[in-house]
Amino acid sequence: MAAPAKKIFELFVSRVPWTAANKEIKEYFSQFGTVKKCLLPFDKETGFHRGYCWVGFSTEEGLQNVLQKDTHLLEGFKLQVQKNRRLASNRLGPGGS
Repeated sequence: MAAPAKKIFELFVSRVPWTAANKEIKEYFSQFGTVKKCLLPFDKETGFHRGYCWVGFSTEEGLQNVLQKDTHLLEGFKLQVQKNRRLASNRLGPGGS
C-alpha cells in the first residue's frame, strides 16, 4: 500500500515580475514558512515565465502568514497572492499517486 501523500498548503501568486526566477520567489516566501515547492511556468515560445506561479508550504501556518500580510513586494513589484482553490493532489495527473 502506498504511503499517503503529504499535504502541501498552496498559494497562487500572480503579477510576478519578469525579472524574478524560482530562487527569488522561494527566498521571498520562505520568510513566512518552509517552502516545499515553487512552480513557475514558462512560455516555450518567448522563453519568459508567464507572470504567475504556485508556492507550496509544508504547514498551513506558513500559508496563513502570507495571507495575513497586506502587501507583498518583489523586486519593486506588488504581487497578488491568494489561497489556491485546487488541492495540490489534483495536479498529479492520470495514474499519479
